[in-house]
Order: sequence, then C-alpha cells, then structure tokens
Amino acid sequence: MLSKRVIACLDVRNGNLAKSVKFVDTKDIGDPVAKAREYYLDGLDELVFYDITASSDKRNIMLDVVEAVASEVFIPLSVGGGVRSVADATDLRLAGAEKINVNSAAVQRPELINECAEAIGNQNIVLSMDVLRTEVSAALPSGYQIVINGGRTNTGRDALAWALEGEQRGAGELVVNSIDADGTKDGYELTLTAMIARAVRIPVIASGGAGKPEHLYQVLTEGGADAALVASMVHYGDYTVGELKRYLHDRGLKIRLG
Repeated sequence: MLSKRVIACLDVRNGNLAKSVKFVDTKDIGDPVAKAREYYLDGLDELVFYDITASSDKRNIMLDVVEAVASEVFIPLSVGGGVRSVADATDLRLAGAEKINVNSAAVQRPELINECAEAIGNQNIVLSMDVLRTEVSAALPSGYQIVINGGRTNTGRDALAWALEGEQRGAGELVVNSIDADGTKDGYELTLTAMIARAVRIPVIASGGAGKPEHLYQVLTEGGADAALVASMVHYGDYTVGELKRYLHDRGLKIRLG
C-alpha cells in the first residue's frame, strides 16, 4: 500500500502567493519562495505551484518564480498555469518542475494530454480539474461540471466523463479541485472526490476546503483520495505540515514522517 501524501498548494499571482474563496476575492498573502522552503523543511511530501492568471491572461507561466521555488525544495514539484504545448511543458521541466499540470488548455484541446504524456511520460502529467456542482442533466449526468480559466468559464463538460477521458489520454494523476469548497475551510467535497476516485485507476489528489486535520483524514479514507492538498490552513498558520502528518499517522494512515 502506498503512503498517503500531504501536498501544499501555492497559488501565485504576479509573483506573490495568493488565496481566494471559491475562486473570488483573491488576496496576496506572502512570498511563495519563503513558504515553499518552510513547508519543505517541515516534511511536506509534494508541492504544487499554480500561476493562477496565466490562462486567463493568455500568457506563459512565470519561469523565474518557478526556478526560485525549485531551488528551495527537494521534493516533487508540480507546476501548472498556462501550459498549452509540449514546449511549455518542457520549459517548466527545465525550470525545475518534476510534474506538469494541464488544465484549461487541455479542456479546449484534449490532445494536449496525449502529446505531453508521450513527450515526458504519463507519470509526469497531472490533469487538474476545477469543478463546480450543478444540476444533474443529460449533458451533466454526474451533477458536476468543469470550469476553466481560473473559474471564469463554464464549459458544460461533465466532470466524471472528463476525468475518465483524461486517464485514457495518458494523465498519470488527477487533481480534483472543488470550486464550491475552495477556501471555505469547511471540508473537502467528499461526494465528488469519492465518485472520481472510484471510477479511475490513477491517483486522485483532493483539493479545496481543508480547514482542520479531520478533513484530511475524511478525504483520504471516505473520499478515497491518494493525497490531500492544503492551502489556507497552512498559509495562515492554523496548522503546520508536520502537525497534519503526525495527526494522520496517529489515526492509522500510512504516512511518511521525518
């Protein structure tokens, strides 16, 4: 059995660490490089870096900030934001990213997943999904739809169908980010996470809503997630990475300590 992972997310805007609630009211809250080093030294398993306005601004990711973060951490670094081509993915790998997250551009041109997986390996391609709860319909039988461009554009694409297609096209992992839960600290969207985790054979990273250690335990057990992504609860100092990992370990989960 593989260890469960705790992953911290750095949402970066204009070079600054940022945080929103339900993808709105975004505020700058600090230095992403300093936070990356702090979490790494505290035993973080993996770090995710998102340039949250690259897609909506139709620009490339800020490679200098990626390079600065990569120089401070020696754990897997997963990076996304504005990745539209194999060349973009290659640039990020050269800047120090181990894994490449694709999101909006992959929804608009799904072949991007195949191309990146073939070029740099399935295990290095992460399909990041921003998901909004909606009414169940013929077009959206799961009751969840994919939203792109940083939460700005509804696609009408069913979230479960897109997860399955992403796996088939070669994604090695999925990030399932609930817009409804994002930044609320009320807990992960367990129904959404469990639905997708049951349907795919690749690892699922739960994202959006973590506010206390029990939320991580719930999504890693009831939700079937392989990893729990945290942001607000560590960015604002409510908990340390080490505290979260020790809590999960003491509850009986297989967690890497030290």
